[in-house]
Amino acid sequence: MDQATTAKPARAKATAKVSVKAPGKPRPSAPLARASLTLSSKNYSSWSLRGWLLARFAGLEFDEVMVSPDDVDARRELLLLAPSILVPCLTHESTKSWNVMAIAYYLDEAFPQAGLLPAERAARAHCRSICGEMNSGFANLRSALPMNLKARHPGYKIWAGAQPDIERIVTLWRECLARYGGPYLFGPQRTMADAMYAPVVTRFLTYAVPLDAACVAYAKTIMAMPEMKEWIAAALKEAEEIEELDMEF
Repeated sequence: MDQATTAKPARAKATAKVSVKAPGKPRPSAPLARASLTLSSKNYSSWSLRGWLLARFAGLEFDEVMVSPDDVDARRELLLLAPSILVPCLTHESTKSWNVMAIAYYLDEAFPQAGLLPAERAARAHCRSICGEMNSGFANLRSALPMNLKARHPGYKIWAGAQPDIERIVTLWRECLARYGGPYLFGPQRTMADAMYAPVVTRFLTYAVPLDAACVAYAKTIMAMPEMKEWIAAALKEAEEIEELDMEF
């Protein structure tokens, strides 16, 4: 689900062993702790999915630190009742980032070879813009179509307030696909934009949102990614259910 949590990010607990050298010889620096990414429910948390995809796209090796949906603060985040976004939280080389866009920009700087932003300046600006729009907007879509990878609601009647958000998103997709040639939003390589909009793809499938051919093709491309298949397989195994998000429509 989207929006924030007040849950305090879990801290990676790692100890490093330092060899003792003879006097006069410099000691080697302690090895850096393995990166960690704090996540909540894989079935419901779209912010967690975004952060996880960004880290995977960047090629970062990391440990997952899971916060149970039974945690009071995590549940508030999933139900859109928390005032800030603290999950996901990335810890890497003593740096902590807990907003999805902060994570995206950090990973782009740390792993520039990953191409999380397009190479061309105008395309980079375009990519930042649509990512920022996803990060801070579409509140009606978030509340009307909560992420739930286990559910399917054919014939779901979309709340009128969410329809403008849907129309804006598919317009962004069409423009990007036409301008950069697909199959991803900014061409043949995945960028942070695809991580940001991947949870929207799952929402459109869950609630059977009608899409045109170009957007259907894009949705299929996203769902075919090995990372998405891995995430969804893990989500389907989650035992936890949140009644407020599993209501019958």
